[in-house]
Amino acid sequence: MNSLRARFSVVRPGGFALAVDAAIPLRGVTGVYGPSGCGKTTLLYALAGLAELDGGGEVALGERRWHNDSRALPLHRRAIGFVFQDPRLFPHLDVRGNLRFALSRRRQRAGPAWDEVCRALALEGLLGRPVQALSRGQEQRVAIARALLSAPDILFLDEPLANLDAAARADILNHLERLLREFAIPAVYVSHDMEELARLADYLLLMTPGRIAAAGPLAELASRLDLPLAREEQAAAILQATFAEYDGEYQLGKAMVEGQAMQVASLRLPPGSPLRLRVPARDVSICLEPPGRTSILNVLEVQVDAVE
Repeated sequence: MNSLRARFSVVRPGGFALAVDAAIPLRGVTGVYGPSGCGKTTLLYALAGLAELDGGGEVALGERRWHNDSRALPLHRRAIGFVFQDPRLFPHLDVRGNLRFALSRRRQRAGPAWDEVCRALALEGLLGRPVQALSRGQEQRVAIARALLSAPDILFLDEPLANLDAAARADILNHLERLLREFAIPAVYVSHDMEELARLADYLLLMTPGRIAAAGPLAELASRLDLPLAREEQAAAILQATFAEYDGEYQLGKAMVEGQAMQVASLRLPPGSPLRLRVPARDVSICLEPPGRTSILNVLEVQVDAVE
């Protein structure tokens, strides 16, 4: 399988050590999730070449070796797009200048077009603005656009929504959900918010301090009772569904999950559209017979396989 392969260790001052042996799919979005201080950002920096590896190791994108024992490919030759928590825009350039800089770094590589990126991130009206006049959400949209316009082989995002207010987070999350699918650039996305990853990620690296505890499809890992995810406040099942129809009177969308209907508030998509539903564990009750005379909209017939 075409993948980003990584086998290395990183030791930080103070004694923290990270040991990695993983293969990240080069399709869709790979989420990196774990508690604060477990090494999520260190993992991302090491993959990108922003952190020094200890004792050799290997990082390879498909057939391209980025790092092999003591030899490392310079960062500027790795065709990486990186989005930090801090947008890190060039203060002496306006929005257009920041984006043009990314185009100048392409080196003949094909990538997303200027008009496509500006449209996808709603930047057309901001191109002439100095970056000092942007809101935090606008700054981060420009940072994402700049990373895309550099025509990366892979996109790294280090908690890009962490420093935003709720409205800006929701706005950029909507943009990200659409453009990561539209441009089909593989991405590694670090977050401390599982609800965020449930919307974006296809594959998950679940971290505990200093190591990757589990790796696999997001929906599978979210439902495993032997993993820490099942014991968190954000514990939830991830269901693959198909949109069926919209009820305008009640403003409810109907989605089909393995032949059973689920109602979702204010959801309207073209019929047949695939979608992902997140069902928090705290919202689930179990009945031994079909409930009657209830306001609960979603009642699914299931089989309980295990109880923890």
